[in-house]
Amino acid sequence: MQIILLGYGKMGKTIERVALGRGHEITARIDIDNAVDFESSDGDVAIEFSHPDAAFDNVKKCIERQLPVVCGTTGWLKRKGEIESLCKQSNGAFFYASNYSLGVNIFFKLNQYIARMMNNLSEYEISVDEIHHAEKKDAPSGTAITLAEGIISNVKRKKKWVNIKTGKPEDLFIESFRIDQVPGTHIVKYESAIDDIEIKHIAHSREGFAMGAVMVAEWIKGRSGIFSMDDFLKF
Repeated sequence: MQIILLGYGKMGKTIERVALGRGHEITARIDIDNAVDFESSDGDVAIEFSHPDAAFDNVKKCIERQLPVVCGTTGWLKRKGEIESLCKQSNGAFFYASNYSLGVNIFFKLNQYIARMMNNLSEYEISVDEIHHAEKKDAPSGTAITLAEGIISNVKRKKKWVNIKTGKPEDLFIESFRIDQVPGTHIVKYESAIDDIEIKHIAHSREGFAMGAVMVAEWIKGRSGIFSMDDFLKF
């Protein structure tokens, strides 16, 4: 399979290594310095891990070209609805996930299950911590937002997530930490006067994210539609 990489930072380089190891070919490595080369690049699928400011245009161009695109860039999702509308109109293929790690996606399901159990236990205050490397541009992380959305959809007393503590009981606080050389740690906390419960996922490297993205790229080739990890993993 021929892959176009949109974004060639640390994540893009890890994806390249994984893809080559699985027998694929990288036909273009597009970054801010050679963005114009994308127009003349050919491939079976694009994998997009760039920057929040570039992601929308990158994905839009892929769909307009009928190029299946696998996107993992976070921080641009206010415009995701536009991409989905364009994808439907164009009969394109668009796959988005806030995190491509298979372990994290199991963690998402565990998070939803515990949230349902906690719906009527108002004595527990709920919060999310996310810790990432200092180079990460957006906060909170897309993974933390997905965790928060999973809680809000199952716990009626929580109405929205916030990244600054407000003290309002209906707000779900996500605290963001930026520390050098941390691939990603997420902790969901339930705290009461009697006891605390935590679930945690710790990524030890970017390999898990990259492997998931490449496997999804293999899966989406030849398909059309709007997809998520639930489609890929058949949860």
